[in-house]
Amino acid sequence: MKKASIWCLLALLSLVSFSASQTGGGAEKAVAALEQQWLEGQRTNSPDLVAPLLADKIVVTEANGKVNDKAGTLAFYKNTKWDSAAYDDVKVTVFGDTAIATGGFKGKGTDAMGKPFDNNERWTDTWMKMPTGNWQCVASAQAARSCRLPTERRRSNSRGSLRIVSGLAENTDSIF
Repeated sequence: MKKASIWCLLALLSLVSFSASQTGGGAEKAVAALEQQWLEGQRTNSPDLVAPLLADKIVVTEANGKVNDKAGTLAFYKNTKWDSAAYDDVKVTVFGDTAIATGGFKGKGTDAMGKPFDNNERWTDTWMKMPTGNWQCVASAQAARSCRLPTERRRSNSRGSLRIVSGLAENTDSIF
């Protein structure tokens, strides 16, 4: 009898664990699909595909440091014409009713002034499951991926300091 109870308990714990893992995977897939919808909205120049994904009080930090709200973000999408847009390395991690999605973005097109651009960025989106049961993005941040810059090694007594020739940064193994 005792062995049967232990086996039933183990089976129940396994079932609960399996159920929890399936729920988490479903949320990850749902958020990943919403990210693809967002990309499709950019790719097809359709801000109406993006609008329902954004929370009313979303905070968007662009790669240039500018902060936008929902209206500003949708206006940007309306005035931007994308020739190409693609994601890479998309990952979604769920924490209860919150999910963090990260990935890379490459896109080319023209801005509102007709000026061509070529973006190569990393992005992080924070999604929340709203009381309605829908996932919405509440925060989004982009950062330009650094391009490969020519580098040179300086001879010194330090542990191999590296200087970027363009002068953007210098690492001299100093804390200052």
